[in-house]
Amino acid sequence: MTTLEAPAPPTPPTPTPSLRPKAVARTGLYALLAANAAVVAGLFAAAGFDANALILLGRLTGLYGALIMAFQLVLVARLPWLDRRIGMDRLTSWHRWTGFGLLWTLLAHAVFITYGYAQAENLPVLTQFAELATTVDGVLRAIVALLLIMMVGAVSVRAARRRLAYETWHFIHLYTYLAVLLAFGHQLAAGRTFAGSPFARAYWWTLWGLALGSVVLGRFLLPLWRNLRHRFRVTAVVPESDTVVSVYITGRHLDRLPAHAGQFFLWRFLAKDRWWQANPFSLSAAPDGRSLRLTAKALGPGSAGLRHIQPGTRVFAEGPYGAFTTMHQRTPNAVLVAGGVGVTPVRALLEDMAGHVVVLYRVRAHGDAVLFGELAQLAHARGAVLHLLTGPNDARSEHGPLLDAANLAALVPDIRSRDVFVCGPPPMTDAVLRGLRELDVPRDQIHAERFSLAS
Repeated sequence: MTTLEAPAPPTPPTPTPSLRPKAVARTGLYALLAANAAVVAGLFAAAGFDANALILLGRLTGLYGALIMAFQLVLVARLPWLDRRIGMDRLTSWHRWTGFGLLWTLLAHAVFITYGYAQAENLPVLTQFAELATTVDGVLRAIVALLLIMMVGAVSVRAARRRLAYETWHFIHLYTYLAVLLAFGHQLAAGRTFAGSPFARAYWWTLWGLALGSVVLGRFLLPLWRNLRHRFRVTAVVPESDTVVSVYITGRHLDRLPAHAGQFFLWRFLAKDRWWQANPFSLSAAPDGRSLRLTAKALGPGSAGLRHIQPGTRVFAEGPYGAFTTMHQRTPNAVLVAGGVGVTPVRALLEDMAGHVVVLYRVRAHGDAVLFGELAQLAHARGAVLHLLTGPNDARSEHGPLLDAANLAALVPDIRSRDVFVCGPPPMTDAVLRGLRELDVPRDQIHAERFSLAS
């Protein structure tokens, strides 16, 4: 283990924010969903109970399935206010698990409705299903939407996701938008709840207008506007090692780009052979209003090809994204924990962060320590402490595994009174988070960015 330490400068007073941005955003989302769930329940009750129990259950699950679908759109809209407070990795995780709930809710809707009408009409289930599909306006659209959602759900299962290229998985996922439009048409055409209520129709149009509008704004209009405004271009490509490269990007009015240390962009380099690839890479230096820098390791075709990009190449960048910033810092001092090339947002945070900082950098061997020279210089200039922890994944120190609770406490005795920012491969991140829980570090002082998404 290598340790570099400089005398710590006086710790500046960092006032604790009166509100926790992440908690405020999370509570706001829950409250919004609960309020709409209550409105939907009221509209369902106002429509009356003039059918058998199965049909009523089918209507109710259909309404809540539609509400979940609208909520799904908000989760993936990449709205800056939400993303800065919760983070794309957390929002994406919520979207994934909510998606499985959506699938089961819509399947329940289809089953209850079909069996309910079959019971009411005294018909075989398959006969009733065929009759609904061919005679009731909007039902065929709903069946196609459900099949599309089932297909997207199948490729979202972890085992299937690992077998698909990102571009293939992303292309299949785009069918979700078609499913959404078909499902919305079904709701308006066959929705008993909206048939006789102008208020219900106005509410439903408003709800879905806001949900779809958030997607159009966050995923299309805002990225287009920012790229037209800033006109990003590659200025230099600098190899950091045999497998790591840094790309420097400039543009117009970068001082007006709301990017912060610790965030990442989805980068699309508009070269002939890679314009269709979008890869998430963190900023590896704090934005200075003049240029941006990303640093990546050759882990796949997208990152491996970066060293062949020519200066002058146009760039389409979506972002900035991520909640891994000082906006969420609760205490004056911090610990930054990095693993492998997950050091890139940590290096940017060290440049930007106030207070006394301890950096724990975990790699297999000294030669794998990307940007270590820059980290050492920044640590010396900032009065920070830098520990380079080397060894295989199962390596142990005198205190046990290199990043378990005992070793974290030994390296940073006052860790409970600091914010802890963690970025690295999932196994390392999980190990650190377990250690922090064992040490009773307050939950709102722990900030983790999943390396698999953001780097």
